[in-house]
Amino acid sequence: MKTHIKICGITRLEDALLAESLGASAVGFVFYHKSPRYITPEKAGFITGNLGPFIGRVGVFVDEDFSSVIETARTAHLTAVQLHGSEDPVYAKELKKYGLQVIKAFRIDDAGNNFDPEKMSEYDINTFLFDTYSSNRILETGDKGNETEECYGGTGKTFDWGKINTVECGKYRRIILAGGLNASNVQEAIRIVKPWAVDVSSGVEISSPVKKPGIKDPDKMKAFFNAVKK
Repeated sequence: MKTHIKICGITRLEDALLAESLGASAVGFVFYHKSPRYITPEKAGFITGNLGPFIGRVGVFVDEDFSSVIETARTAHLTAVQLHGSEDPVYAKELKKYGLQVIKAFRIDDAGNNFDPEKMSEYDINTFLFDTYSSNRILETGDKGNETEECYGGTGKTFDWGKINTVECGKYRRIILAGGLNASNVQEAIRIVKPWAVDVSSGVEISSPVKKPGIKDPDKMKAFFNAVKK
């Protein structure tokens, strides 16, 4: 079975075009203002306007005002929204009325105790994403300063994939695995979880001599795609 690939945290057109040429099923744009990968809806719209019709355009939101999500989706030409906060089933159901695919993210801590598979059944959607829970991080990028913030995605850390109850999750058609994935570990992650798709952000970014959130490394991207396809 083909494992789809989503490249998240896109901030540049050239990175989106490379992802598309490599065969990505979707690219993701982070509209959470505190993220170092934040992009304006207008800039995201410019990027999506230069992509072909067959690649998904996903907007990542964290407890955003509903009307703002709809407006951003229109401006950025999104095909899907990824809810990475505490958005409830009603919020998700209302979004579907606007013709948007909805992805609900669950962040899993080291112990796996904060994830209840039954919560998935409360949402009238068929795509869920599992990411690493991280309560705090230090923002390392210049204009954001050295601030401690709760981290929603882009942690660069994995969680214990064995904590996911694959039997329960298998009832749902589309499971997306995220959190610290890279070319070195994605094959093992796929073997254990058997996800419909994998989602990578920091694992394909420039990290030397300094970390550059939102700036993708072409060689890392190619290596990641090759690893997934093996």
